[in-house]
Amino acid sequence: MKRTAFLAAALLFVGPPPSAARAPSPARIEAVELNRRLLAALSATATLRAWCAEHGVADPAIHAEVIRETPPLATARQRRELGVGAAEPLGYRHVRLSCAGHVLSDAQNWYVPARLTPAMNLALDTSDTPFGTVVAPLRISRRTLASQMLWRHGARPPAELFRHRALVLDAAGRPIAEVIETYQRAAIDLR
Repeated sequence: MKRTAFLAAALLFVGPPPSAARAPSPARIEAVELNRRLLAALSATATLRAWCAEHGVADPAIHAEVIRETPPLATARQRRELGVGAAEPLGYRHVRLSCAGHVLSDAQNWYVPARLTPAMNLALDTSDTPFGTVVAPLRISRRTLASQMLWRHGARPPAELFRHRALVLDAAGRPIAEVIETYQRAAIDLR
């Protein structure tokens, strides 16, 4: 919100741009700010929780709706990035992260069960708790591998705003998961 206020104040100070069509909409500014925060974050789950609280959502808890599907095979690149061989078992989880009924992101997660505790693996297999919450005791951080803005043009935000591909690392810097997260329009339309 501070950045949004700063940008609004800057526009008032220097005046509008020559073409109003080039002025970013408030929704576009929100999307850029959320993207910036997520790219700088240690945990996407914690960042989304704080984002919902800042936007006045009464219950900012983040829930993971698990999508039951046949897991796609991890690519050779993903296995290399995770530091596992072709025979090492990987877990897979596809979820929609939401707060108060607002779907914020659609996330695919390939993780290394051998680097998690048995209790963490059980929680990932049997609950709707977000991955970041389950593995938080490992003092996780993230390393972004790719970031793509999906909102190219137009005043109306598309259904999908931006996508991140990142490694989740434990406190020792070992990769424990690779995530592909696609952030949804509802993340900037919280009411």
